[in-house]
Amino acid sequence: MAAAAAAATAAAAALPAGSQDHMNALRSTALRRSTLHWDAAAAFFAPPFRSRSCRRRRVPAPAAAAETRPTRSPSRARARARAKLLADADTRDPWLASLSLLPVDDGEAAAAAAAASTGWAIGVDPDTGGAIAVLSPDGSSQVFDNPFVHIVVSEFIRKRLDTKSIIELLRGLDAPPGTTAYIEKSSPFPTDGKLGWWSTGFSYGLWIAALVASGFSVVPVASQTWKAYFGLTRSGSPKDDSRQAASILFPDKALSLNRKKHHGRAEALLLAAYGKGLVLPSGEFSKTL
Repeated sequence: MAAAAAAATAAAAALPAGSQDHMNALRSTALRRSTLHWDAAAAFFAPPFRSRSCRRRRVPAPAAAAETRPTRSPSRARARARAKLLADADTRDPWLASLSLLPVDDGEAAAAAAAASTGWAIGVDPDTGGAIAVLSPDGSSQVFDNPFVHIVVSEFIRKRLDTKSIIELLRGLDAPPGTTAYIEKSSPFPTDGKLGWWSTGFSYGLWIAALVASGFSVVPVASQTWKAYFGLTRSGSPKDDSRQAASILFPDKALSLNRKKHHGRAEALLLAAYGKGLVLPSGEFSKTL
């Protein structure tokens, strides 16, 4: 390589002076153009911002007391605070207390208390396909389907409870004022959608308001509670089992419970039976698994 470079230098020296000046001019022009091109390329690919150096944050060493004492998670702390709040709160729920409209007159209040203790009970399935049942002290029972009307919602025909008919129905019941009405708590399914949730809550609130305004005391009961009372939990066909259990407790209503769509009547009867303390005879009910 050194020999080749020396030979090239000797050859360039052997050229005439004019030729050497011409070659030097061409070389300087090429170098100047390549320098401009490289400057433009460097300016194009260079980042438009400055790189920032990362600083490592130093975490202070834990104190000796913190090492010996176990830390509590925020969720556990919130649970303890909620439990303390519930323990300090009054045992009487103000919302449950508002579900009773007792008469102002002392005589009427005494009559209402007597009616509540003589064996009257009302059961309400608040859905549009539900019903209301009334149990009297002599063991007789009545059941009525929930009155409803058809309306158009988003180009679809929907069912809504008929408020006027519900009030007229409650006014015509034989149950005296002060009778306790056991209504199933509103518990819509997650798959019902917004319209289903709204309709369920609307029916539940309307029935509570109508019952309280009619002079009855309302007790909400979760579906798991009264179904567990009659042994209907973990059933493969709960609606059919409800109709079977209601037919056993109320044999005179068996014909009115023989269709699947009558499960609302059966649940209303069972809610009233739950409030009255009735139990199923042993060995007569076979739960569907």
